[in-house]
Amino acid sequence: MIQISYRDARPIYEQVRDSYQQQILAGVLSPGDKLPSVRELSSELAINPNTIQRAYHELEQGGYIYSVRGKGSFVANTAHAADVRRRELLQRFDEVAGELIALGCTEDELRERIGGGAGCASGD
Repeated sequence: MIQISYRDARPIYEQVRDSYQQQILAGVLSPGDKLPSVRELSSELAINPNTIQRAYHELEQGGYIYSVRGKGSFVANTAHAADVRRRELLQRFDEVAGELIALGCTEDELRERIGGGAGCASGD
């Protein structure tokens, strides 16, 4: 089930995309499961079909779903989707870690944070 929050700062297509990503990675949706058509989901959520199309396009580009002309969109192999997501998150982690180091956080503090410690000394 997709839920949209108009209080969320993210655009609606990102909320749809992220919701499906989470469901796929959590195993709620399995490889081969058919997603609702663009028209069905846009009607159900009362949003523009172009918004759903954009979310589906990004999911397909990310390897989470695949489309079959005339048949619809289906969940792709979750192992591949998890690998793609893992790489995305590691890239974001590298960016954030680099910024934290530039702001004075030591590598030891980062290691402690990753290991479940209190984190950087700036009042975390």
